[in-house]
Amino acid sequence: MTAAPRRGRARAADPATPAALGFRMPAEWEPHAATWLAWPHEPRDWPGKLAPIPWVYGEVVRHLAGGERVRILSHDAAVEGRARALLERVGVDPARVDFLRAPTDRSWTRDTCPLFVKDAAGEVAVTNWRFNGWAKYPNHKRDDALPDRIARRYRLRQWKPAVEIGGKPWRVVLEGGAVDVNGAGTLLATEECLLDTVQARNPGLPRAGLEAVLADHLGVQHVIWLGRGIAGDDTHGHVDDLCRFVDERTVVLADEPNPADANHRPLRENRERLEGATTAAGQRLRVVALPMPAPVALDGVRLPASYANFYVGNTVVLVPTFNDPNDRRALGILAELFPARTVVGIHAVDLVWGLGTLHCMTQQEPQPGA
Repeated sequence: MTAAPRRGRARAADPATPAALGFRMPAEWEPHAATWLAWPHEPRDWPGKLAPIPWVYGEVVRHLAGGERVRILSHDAAVEGRARALLERVGVDPARVDFLRAPTDRSWTRDTCPLFVKDAAGEVAVTNWRFNGWAKYPNHKRDDALPDRIARRYRLRQWKPAVEIGGKPWRVVLEGGAVDVNGAGTLLATEECLLDTVQARNPGLPRAGLEAVLADHLGVQHVIWLGRGIAGDDTHGHVDDLCRFVDERTVVLADEPNPADANHRPLRENRERLEGATTAAGQRLRVVALPMPAPVALDGVRLPASYANFYVGNTVVLVPTFNDPNDRRALGILAELFPARTVVGIHAVDLVWGLGTLHCMTQQEPQPGA
């Protein structure tokens, strides 16, 4: 279903919206039914480096499959065949993996798969936000079609968030990497990504209007706005590269102590914002510093290398590593914050050439049931 368009300002919740019906977006550490991936196939996403990328995906699937199903979008029959063969070679039980044939433009399911929501009775549903290629790439229509395809394949109820801008209906643009939730009513986002009109995601939709749409569809009552994202991020400030919830009131924030580094000032300013922030429940945040690796560049291009782009599975936390002395520090910090899960480093120096790492390539589907 498509929610009735609402004007770009806060008002009483539409009774047909997910939140009004008791749905919310669970935190990533809540139980998953599955993790969604899209098998890599586009050489232009990793110029000159596509060959090792499927092996990174194989490692990710191998570690996740012990604790949850893995659902893989395959661009075509040939891609699916290569994926099945590689997963067999790395020892993945095929009974733990589902394949869905679906053409894709890219492989970043964090931004192209639906954002799943769940109600108190345990029903899982889909919020189907518009995807416009990060307001940057013209080839995005196949990725934009994925949420609808997934909702139909698994017979899930869905909503397509919409507003009215300038007297015309507008489907709201949102990528999963642009938001992070604690599952209890609080959401993290950056102004650079969601409020900068230059990026043309939702031109004419003001802060209050966007907050209202997020509240209606993801069940959040409070948005904590950070400023800018990290250097090298071509999404213009996705929050999953710099700040993440690890429990209802604790966040990790990327930290760069070198004043000469481009990340130093924006990360310091974000910390100042967090130190004065509270959750929807009125709790002050606990802020834990997560180191940054030394700058990673290829062909003179700075890449968005960050340990904050980790992914929380049912039994593991997968953390990108960069052959950097801070790899061990980052793994240790996250191991202390997730004591019930195994923290695993995944080599991401090749992967980040595609301008994303582990969180960007994954999307969690909540476990149904109360």
